[in-house]
Amino acid sequence: MSPPVAPPGWSRWLVPPAALSVHLSIGQAYAWSVFKPPLESALGLSGTQSALPFQLGIVMLGLSAAFGGTLVERRGPRWAMTVALVCFSSGFLLSALGAATEQYWLIVFGYGFVGGIGLGIGYISPVSTLIKWFPDRPGMATGIAIMGFGGGALIASPWSAQMLDSFGTGNTGIALAFLVHGVTYAVFMLLGVLLVRVPRTEGPAAGAPAAVTGPQVSARSAVRTPQFWLLWIVLTMNVTAGIGILEKAAPMITDFFADTSAPVSATAAAGFVALLSAANMAGRIGWSTTSDLIGRKNIYRVYLGVGALMYALIALLGDSSKPLFVLCALVILSFYGGGFATVPAYLKDLFGTYQVGAIHGRLLTAWSTAGVLGPLIVNWVADRQEEAGRHGSSLYGTSLMIMIGLLVVGFVANELVRPVHPRHHVPGTDTPQEAADDRREQPESA
Repeated sequence: MSPPVAPPGWSRWLVPPAALSVHLSIGQAYAWSVFKPPLESALGLSGTQSALPFQLGIVMLGLSAAFGGTLVERRGPRWAMTVALVCFSSGFLLSALGAATEQYWLIVFGYGFVGGIGLGIGYISPVSTLIKWFPDRPGMATGIAIMGFGGGALIASPWSAQMLDSFGTGNTGIALAFLVHGVTYAVFMLLGVLLVRVPRTEGPAAGAPAAVTGPQVSARSAVRTPQFWLLWIVLTMNVTAGIGILEKAAPMITDFFADTSAPVSATAAAGFVALLSAANMAGRIGWSTTSDLIGRKNIYRVYLGVGALMYALIALLGDSSKPLFVLCALVILSFYGGGFATVPAYLKDLFGTYQVGAIHGRLLTAWSTAGVLGPLIVNWVADRQEEAGRHGSSLYGTSLMIMIGLLVVGFVANELVRPVHPRHHVPGTDTPQEAADDRREQPESA
């Protein structure tokens, strides 16, 4: 299935809404926690067991994006969005069947495995197309779409909670909620499938500037460059630092101020989590758009350098001031979201638009790694500190220092990024002058 080519006069500003319809849908993954308590009660599950669908979904996101990226580039965004629609919606329908029949393995398989494939293919489906439509503002374009993934939970969380209140939190109520999710998201994602277009190859499409020409690198060649692996380290470190707070947000702020005269209530902690989600979403569009003005390397210097400073302030002064703690956490989560949204444009700068979607898919294995690493560091350290008799903010001091160290590693990796050596370019995609410039900027070490 190939998408229709945009006719003359078709506006490129219709592409971001098409991408948003997919990303707002699959962003429901961040609202999985709404289903955890009902599932634990209805099926007698532990907290670890009820987290399995989400964990498997994130793992499958990275794997399907990595292995399916080249196919997405070859078949186009309409094919990719259709696959995402079928897999993500089918995952909910299988989960509904699993809940109705009390077969939890079917929920894990449906939401985690099948739905996770939809997450990965859906996440990368619009990236290459958006960059080709907006060669002048790739950071802004990808930020608009990927903002949807961060904001999907803001819609899904209260919506899911309301459905469970209406249908009940037993097996039947959970099954009905899954069923409504599957059908509704299928209809919503279908809008993106029908709306998406690719730009004409002969000259610029309506409203779009002429495509930027220059060196292009295939996905197979990209993974053989040091630039790809340096960016993999950068993304892993940035995501690990952000997800470390995101996964533990409510208990962390409660613990930090447990021994003060004004402890944080459960309601306030929930409000803090909502604020972090908003910062995550805002950072995706705000910081990625800023990267179009100041450059990708400079914006990652901000993410990693200022992020380390924010962690240091939390570690040293966080338990003395709630506003300071909240502000630092919001900045860190905005960098977390911004890092996701900016990396496709960074890849475009380094490797061109030729197979940027496939390269992005391979890079998302960094997300899978960080999704395990971040929570593991924070929770493991906190458990060890608790066993040693510590409590309050002292539970997190060591893990905060580790996060600072990881961000410093990411900062160094970003500083080492240089233009890709001409030997990796697809033949005929750079001019002699560009090749000479590349050789001067990056000698034999590249």
